[in-house]
Amino acid sequence: MRNLLTFLIRHHFFILFVILEIISIILISNHSYYQRTTIINSTNQVTGSINRSFHSIRDYFGLRKVNQKLAEENAILRSVLSDSLTVGEIREMTVKDTVYGQVYQYIPAKVVGNTVNRSDNFIMLNQGILQGIRKDMAVISPAGIVGIVKEVSRNFCTVLPVLHSQSKISAKVKKSDQLGTIQWDGFNYRRGTLTDVPTHAVVAIGDTVITSGMSQIFPEGIMIGTVHDIDKDEGDNFYTLSIDFSVDYNSISQVYIVRNFYKEELDRLRALTGMEEVQ
Repeated sequence: MRNLLTFLIRHHFFILFVILEIISIILISNHSYYQRTTIINSTNQVTGSINRSFHSIRDYFGLRKVNQKLAEENAILRSVLSDSLTVGEIREMTVKDTVYGQVYQYIPAKVVGNTVNRSDNFIMLNQGILQGIRKDMAVISPAGIVGIVKEVSRNFCTVLPVLHSQSKISAKVKKSDQLGTIQWDGFNYRRGTLTDVPTHAVVAIGDTVITSGMSQIFPEGIMIGTVHDIDKDEGDNFYTLSIDFSVDYNSISQVYIVRNFYKEELDRLRALTGMEEVQ
């Protein structure tokens, strides 16, 4: 209380000045239409600026929720695209009907751990067994392929990414449908190699490389990258293509885990015939 009195006594001239200014403004605005309009407009402008700044700050901190919602909506849309459906023809006498059955389901996930500077990198996602995630599911981003789920806990999973020495993913050159295998050389995280492309294939720098569809893990047509360079050893019948990855693996945050509804059936059939699994 003493400090308050001391403050008021010390600054009483300034406080009196502020009070008189406020009274003056009120009197002017009450007795002059022009002045009142000017004051109201100025006040509205200041208030509008403050509200706009406040809403901008609130919208910024709400971006995480908005991004999550968009990821969920995109996953639903991906799941109903024609690439995620299969067509089965049902014939009964002269009746022919076409039934669409869903092949792929897209589950949104967030990256909670990631490395790019090792020869064997890893990615961790915030989805696990309780969310329906299982081993050997594909992981993609809006820009292209990411990797394959390898270990799963109740609420998280780890991904063996493209940037791993054991990663070998079936791919093809989009323009010519020539098949090959995508691998990483362990150095530049923005670049990989496409091997086993026969030398009779017509390949050019800038050609698009996508997933082949020969895998029961990755859907066909997922972006991988573009041809950066073409190399062939003397006497070799296959090209080694340097590929610029479409995904910046150092900055991924939102991804999709892809579930193939027919994978278990295909795996059982492959086991019976002794076919090797293709990633």
